[in-house]
Amino acid sequence: MIDGDQFKQIDFIPTGVGAHGLYFSRDAKYMYVSNRGTATDHSDGSISLIDLKTRKVATRWPIPGGVSPDMGGVSADGKELWLSGRYNSEVYVFDTGTGKLKTRIKVGDGPHGLCVYPQPGRYSLGHTGNMR
Repeated sequence: MIDGDQFKQIDFIPTGVGAHGLYFSRDAKYMYVSNRGTATDHSDGSISLIDLKTRKVATRWPIPGGVSPDMGGVSADGKELWLSGRYNSEVYVFDTGTGKLKTRIKVGDGPHGLCVYPQPGRYSLGHTGNMR
């Protein structure tokens, strides 16, 4: 956690190995964190949900089968979280209501992000399409 006025670290929230991408639920209650593991070990690939009110991990969605969730976005209706699987040449689609992996889509080598559109908002705040 960063103090925006002083631009200093004020706290740390442990989520999972290789925490990489940050995405907000449409109701702004949670921040999804993609934990992609390491380049050689994806056994800990998971998604952590940080409760933005308490600033604590509310739950963690373990993903079976050795996956590397990386960068992506939340669907406009908020029902799906789409993430690239950088080290597994896949795209993953998660149900945001249950945390279940809905599907795995084979793609080319090293996908490092997805633009999921349309998104609510007017301005892009990041390279994966965070909009506000």
